This record gives sequence, structure tokens and C-alpha cells, in this order.
Amino acid sequence: MTSTAVPKISQLDDLPFDIPELKIKYLAERDKRLAARPEGNEQYQQFKGMFAHYLTDPYIPRVERGPIDTEIDFLVLGAGFGGLCLAARLMEAGITNMRIMDKAGDFGGTWYWNRYPGAACDVESYIYMPLLEETGYIPTEKYAKAPELLEHSRRIGRHYGLYDNAVFHTEANVITWNEESKRWIVKTDRGDTFRTRFFATASGPLNMPKLPGVKGVEKFKGHSFHTSRWDYDYTGGSLHGNLDKIGDKKIGIIGTGATAIQAIPHLGKGAGKLYVFQRTPSSVARRDNRPTDADWAASLKPGWQEHRQENFLRVMGGAQDEEDLVGDGWTSFTRWMKNVGIKGIDRKAIYTEYPNLLEIADYQNMERIRARCDEVVRDKETAEGLKPWYRQFCKRPCFHDEYLDTYNNPNVHLVHTDGKGIDEITETGIIANGKHHDLDCIIYSTGFEVGTSYTRRSNFKITGRNNTTLDDHWSDRNRTFHGFHMHNFPNLFMISTLHSGYAANFVHMLSRQGKHIAALVKQCKEEGIVEVEATEEAEREWTDRIIKGQWRSAKYQQECTPGYYNLEGQKNDSERAKSKGNYGEGAIAFCKLMDEWREKGDLAGLKVVRDGRG
Repeated sequence: MTSTAVPKISQLDDLPFDIPELKIKYLAERDKRLAARPEGNEQYQQFKGMFAHYLTDPYIPRVERGPIDTEIDFLVLGAGFGGLCLAARLMEAGITNMRIMDKAGDFGGTWYWNRYPGAACDVESYIYMPLLEETGYIPTEKYAKAPELLEHSRRIGRHYGLYDNAVFHTEANVITWNEESKRWIVKTDRGDTFRTRFFATASGPLNMPKLPGVKGVEKFKGHSFHTSRWDYDYTGGSLHGNLDKIGDKKIGIIGTGATAIQAIPHLGKGAGKLYVFQRTPSSVARRDNRPTDADWAASLKPGWQEHRQENFLRVMGGAQDEEDLVGDGWTSFTRWMKNVGIKGIDRKAIYTEYPNLLEIADYQNMERIRARCDEVVRDKETAEGLKPWYRQFCKRPCFHDEYLDTYNNPNVHLVHTDGKGIDEITETGIIANGKHHDLDCIIYSTGFEVGTSYTRRSNFKITGRNNTTLDDHWSDRNRTFHGFHMHNFPNLFMISTLHSGYAANFVHMLSRQGKHIAALVKQCKEEGIVEVEATEEAEREWTDRIIKGQWRSAKYQQECTPGYYNLEGQKNDSERAKSKGNYGEGAIAFCKLMDEWREKGDLAGLKVVRDGRG
């Protein structure tokens, strides 16, 4: 049983809330959600069979072509920011005989698919958008919107000549290591065969949409779509809003996560009636977006973006003497800690009682976020339903200046299911809390698969040396070396959050991973290395290190309300669950470790074959 004891903080003055009561409330909110859906990730419905049409590309028509049969040096699977960062660094390193493949019709990844109204980055664009200095671009505002993010993806593609290397609307389905040729043989859904010396998976952690696994999903006879395939033919308007075709429609949206927070204000303005079906509210703080200051942009010196990105990492990591260059909602919590936001706490307590101080500061911050619901939303019952009862980083924090106010519109109705989720979908609508809501359209803002089988999410099967499949290799626990390499999978690199540094600015980590892989491949080329593969010992030691490092977050995640951060409440003390984690010492330490490993140049932990000899 989880303790609800008051954290002991020296010199603690009276606080405007009762800590034991809050802890009990948080745990009760978690428990009711676990009781309602104990299946964890298995509660969701895959986009297969009768639901496969939800994955159709609504943006660019698929162009028929003949099959490709070619031999290359490198294949990048995924053309979002992760794949683009790697491909760009490969081109810089002189690895030009390469291809970059994606199921989408263009570069962009997340920003190709997610074109819902209001879509924007929730991390400052100056640190989020990669390769700004390399492409000579400055974002137009602090938090760039989806059209600008998609166009920047294309800009990177043009700048590095990647369109000549791109294979779009194509999915790998079978990937097999050929021991005789020392090549990966990649087969696709279009009959292609790529024989490649190296390949990397960069499909992203949020690439496979999911549906709620509730009764009757297949029955609804009205219109429906997932937010990652927004249907503007039905709603009218564009990414900027003005949804002018639904003024006489009753719209239901399921989900109130980061996507819904951005889309709901536009739906509220356009729909005749909008019903928001909520299981767990997000924490929503102010966004305070603003145009880029021209004088500031003109003052930037070479190296400014990496310096700003590293500064964000250090501030988020709790660096006490670091200037906060970004100054946003993400860093405000660590600024709160830095300035000792709890009245009466001696600064020395930061070092002696940091975990308890952090917990109390979190309570304070979330009280502030809950108070904002009361300040903005006029209906008290609705305001109460929008309050998040968990610690801030249990779910991805959200920031928006119009979301809460949307519930003041008379046509917008919150259907708070108090942790249960919807009951059933019928031919004509949704049943929630035992009440039927007639709807013309259901919009699924139900997110993406996280923590399910990699083969299931990527939709391709990888078979390495000795006929070992990736599913076999990870049957009892996920195993990697540095998050990039695996034993029995030579010349394969993974770009992901697994066993790697994790940060709120995920794209910065993708950029660092791409730079690391490109440098390693360049070294292989210069030194005549034809194979690199994790040794069994190095893989075991790194995976053990990952598992042992989970103590830092294990208790926190177990006390959290279910969400994709804690595998829908299934992140437990088992070795398998812990093996799905990130590098426990944080993104700063991970980047430092990789830099030092690379600078040594001895490729420690890798089995190296030069010119056919070990």
C-alpha cells in the first residue's frame, strides 16, 4: 500500500492544502481508472480489418510505380524529424548512396499526418525545429503551427537533396539479414527489394493510431475519423480553423489529451453542438505564444540553437545556476524549484530534502492549475470535471490559452466519465455515464500505441543473424546497447526513446541520435569496417543498467493515473516492464556518455568486422 505520510521538510510553514488528503485523492483517482480498464494497453482497438480505412492518407494521392530493386549503403525507415536528422547528417558525412522511406506521401512524419485544426508544437519552436542554422531559417513565432512545421520538414529535404533519395507511400514489411552478402534485404508492400549495408528505424514512438476498445465501435453509421487523418471535406476549414461545414452538426470527440486540447477550441467555434467525452483531464497551463522578435533573431550568434537546446536540457534537469533562456511552461516548474517556491523553505533544503521538496512543489503547481479551471470556466460542475488530480508529469503537460474558455460556449458540453471512459458506441451516437448522446460525427482523439510490440507498431518483421527475430530477442525483456545496437542484428541502428535519453524536447534527442549514428557510419567507412554489432556482454550490461536505473521513476509512475507514460498503469516492478524504460540518469548524462564513447573511437561494446575479418 502506498504511504500518504506528509513529506518532512525543514522550516515548513502552513500550506494552503492538506498533503495527506491530496495524496489520498490522487491515489483514488488512479485506482478508479485502473479498476475500470485493467487491461492496460490491450484495451485499445487496432486499425486493422474493418478499421483499416482510418489509416488512408487523405492528403496526397498514392502514385502507382514499378518496383525498385537496388543496392545501397544506408536505408532510413521513417521520414519525420528523426529520419530527416539522420539522413541530413549522413549526407554531410558523405554517405550519399542512401534512401529514406516512409508510408506518408512526403517528409514530415508527425507533422505530415497530424493536420488537425490548431495543431502546433508544444515545445518552443526555436529549440524544437531541427537544423535551423543549417537551413538558415528562423520560426515565425515561439510555438510554430503545423503548416510551418511541415514546410520546415520539406525545407530540410530540399536543403540536403533528400527528395532524390526519398521513397514515399511505401512500407517495409519484411527485413532480413543475409549472412552471405552482409546486407539487410528489405522487402516492401510495393514489391521493392533494397539490399543495404546499414539501416536505421526512425518510425517514431507515436506513429500507430489507435481506437478505443469499447463495445460497438464498428456500429456507428454516422461519419467518423481519427485526428491524425483529419477530414476537412467533412468539417470544412483548415489547420487554422474556420470549420464552416459543421454548423448544423452534433460532433462528439473522444479524448482530452494534447491533440484534443488544440483541436477542441476550433470545434467549439464551428460545431452546432460539441460533446467532449473525457476519461482523464489534462493539466492545462497558459501558453503565451507570440511572434518572433526580429531584433532578437538578428542578434543570434553562430551555434545559438544548440546552445539554447542544451540550456533547456540543463534547466529541465534542475541545474541550479543555469540561466533559463527559453522561459516557458516547461521550465517554469524547475524555475519554481530553483527559486524555492515554497514559502519558508531554506535553500539548503534543496540538497538535503530534494525529493520531498519536489513533491510539495508539484502539489503547489497543480493546485495553481486546478485553480485556473475555476477562474476561467463559469460552470462550477464543468470546472470541477476539468481539474487534473495527479502529479504534473504523470501525463504530458498541456499549454493553451483558449481551451478552458471553450467550455463557456453554450454549444460545448463536457461529458466527464470520471475515469470510466465511454460505455458503448451505437449506430447513432455514444453512451456515456448511462446516457445516450445522438451524434452526426465521432472524432477519435484517442492517441497512438505506446509500449506494445515493436513489430505491431512498426508493421514490419525484422529477422537478424541466426534467424533471430526482434520479437524473439525481446521476448523476456527489451535488450539494446546504448539504445542503438542489438546483438545478432549487425549494422542495424534504432532511433527511439528506448534505453536512450528522454527529454520534453524529444526532437533534440532525435537530432543527437542522428548525429551519433552518422559519425559511427563515417568511422566505419574510413576504417574499412563492414560490420558493427553489440556484443552479448555489452548488451546485457547496458540493459541491466537501464533496469537498475528505473528506481528513479518507478514509484512516481506507479502512483500515477494511467496513461502512455506508465503504459496505462502497467509499468510495474517486473524486469520486463523496467526494460522498456529510458536511460535513468537523464538526457544530459546520456548525451555526455555518448559523446565520450564516440570521442574514444575504440567502439567499445561492439563486435567489429573489418574487411571480412573480426
